[in-house]
This record gives sequence, C-alpha cells and structure tokens, in this order.
Amino acid sequence: MRCGSKCYLVTIEMNGEKQIMPVTARSPVEARKAIRLEYGAEAQILSVIKEEKKR
Repeated sequence: MRCGSKCYLVTIEMNGEKQIMPVTARSPVEARKAIRLEYGAEAQILSVIKEEKKR
C-alpha cells in the first residue's frame, strides 16, 4: 500500500454482468486505470466511489 492510497469501489459491466470490485489507489483516476489494465477494453466502468470505513 502506498502513501495516500484509499480503497475505491469500482462498478464494472463485463459480458452483461455488473460487478463491484475493491481497488486500492490514490485517486479515482488511478482506480479506473488499474481496472483497465487488468480487464482491458471489454470492461465498461460504470462508477468509482470511495469506500467509507465503519467506525
């Protein structure tokens, strides 16, 4: 884990199925980039939201 990184929940649609995946990144842009590198162009990114921790 890098300095300043947070957990983001990325909602993607792949092969007609919606999936929610946790990604550790510094920004929402970096989280999108990580998904694109892992799943390629066939994964359509629907949303990226910061995961709130329960206290």
